[in-house]
Amino acid sequence: MTALTQKRRGRVSPVRPAARRATRGRQSYARKLQINLESRSEQELFKWFLACLLFGKPIQTEIAEQAYRELVGTGLTSADAIVCAGWDKLVLLLDRARYVPYDFSTATKLLEVCQELTRRYGTITKLLSSARTAAELSRRLQEIKHIGPVTARIFLRDIRPVWYGRSPGR
Repeated sequence: MTALTQKRRGRVSPVRPAARRATRGRQSYARKLQINLESRSEQELFKWFLACLLFGKPIQTEIAEQAYRELVGTGLTSADAIVCAGWDKLVLLLDRARYVPYDFSTATKLLEVCQELTRRYGTITKLLSSARTAAELSRRLQEIKHIGPVTARIFLRDIRPVWYGRSPGR
């Protein structure tokens, strides 16, 4: 039954076909941020991870992008660099990007996530390598304090085709 037929019969058409059309040909968000996931380099993978941590908060996309650019622009492109920067510097950079409503909590989140990532896996590459499937990666991500389903879903959206070479349904 087509969406038009469903509409005529008083049924609401499902959202799925429109969502599929919207994602067909959409540019990878990582690519929009000039992150080269295809390189599979630790730095590029971490930059995407960092961006996802910022996009996981309910904040305007433009502000999250600016916060990402501020952090990366000062060389914070690894878990160790985030930890070495410390809470005060992270707050300063987040404030500079107008990430103000969440500056303190996000600075704390970034530090704790990076510390736990380093303690558990060493690097984001090792975390990715430890998960045989996207579902397993999602579970492992969410075992890290401060990472929930939204952040995991954002991360997997662009990493799945690069790392697992599969469509989201597989």
